[in-house]
Amino acid sequence: MTRPAPMELILVRHAPAAHGGRLCGRTDVPAERPGEAVLAPLRALLSDARTVVSSPALRCTATAGWLFPDRAVPVDARLWEQDFGTMDGAPFAALPDLGPLDRQSLTAHAYPGGEDFTAMAARAGAALGTLADSVRAGGGPAVVVAHAGTVRAGLALALGDAAAALAFEVAPLSATRLRVLDAGYSVVAVNWSGAAA
Repeated sequence: MTRPAPMELILVRHAPAAHGGRLCGRTDVPAERPGEAVLAPLRALLSDARTVVSSPALRCTATAGWLFPDRAVPVDARLWEQDFGTMDGAPFAALPDLGPLDRQSLTAHAYPGGEDFTAMAARAGAALGTLADSVRAGGGPAVVVAHAGTVRAGLALALGDAAAALAFEVAPLSATRLRVLDAGYSVVAVNWSGAAA
């Protein structure tokens, strides 16, 4: 994998969450620390980052600390995972089957008291847009350590389509690289972990 160019925004999903078999959007659970053999390739890829920002979630701040042990990483609350409302913290086995929904309907689906993906993508997208503006002004490469939903929000920005972004699975502790263009984005890589490097 080539090193990031200055004009990149890199979205890293947190390390595996210690969720205990439950849906965790706003439920704040720790991350399971991977070994150095897993962290080292990603840490090397991200070593040129000029800007690093994290979701406030414990699983994200811990991951940011493992990847950037010599830096204080600020947090941005707009980078939180989607709010799953009354289903947040529910066992996976208790979740309704959303498989029959097409992607467009899925973007508009919200559990009671929660937010739909369109709202989440707009919230996180605003934070990512601010970082992209910083990259355009010479502040990159920039790294965001956050959630699968946040990564998909970045893909929604790049694709111009929130529903299309839901087609992507986002692996824990993987990097998705977006090239920041004068007007828009292009996708450099999705789900890179260095495992095959």
